Amino acid sequence: MKPMAWNLLVGAWLIALCATLGALFIGEVMGQAPCELCWYQRIAMFPLAWILGIAAFRGRLDYDWYALPLTAVGVVMAAFHTLIYFDIIPEAIHQCGAGPSCSDTNAMQLFETVPIPLLSFLSFAAILILLLAVRRTNR
Repeated sequence: MKPMAWNLLVGAWLIALCATLGALFIGEVMGQAPCELCWYQRIAMFPLAWILGIAAFRGRLDYDWYALPLTAVGVVMAAFHTLIYFDIIPEAIHQCGAGPSCSDTNAMQLFETVPIPLLSFLSFAAILILLLAVRRTNR
């Protein structure tokens, strides 16, 4: 693996690791219950921290069969969640189950300023861009 590709892969892993630890911090330390869409995004993000970490430290490129689909699904779910949060798509399209509402601005902000759905979208988008750059760089 070329050094630039490895650096990009480590960057994608660090983003996935920070997003995973951040989600755990918000849920377990801050006591903020995730909504249904947040759970689905966690299902896509948590394995990425493991997959990309193992791929980076082993210097392997066969991760993309696993990481790219998870990242693509995650970015679509996070984009949908962000659109609901900013009232671009009405919440009635997707009924949230028990727990906080997807469009509740008080429950969906980190430190009462940064929207969590937007953080998730930016994390998945950055990981996707970095993974595509790894593929392009390592050709």
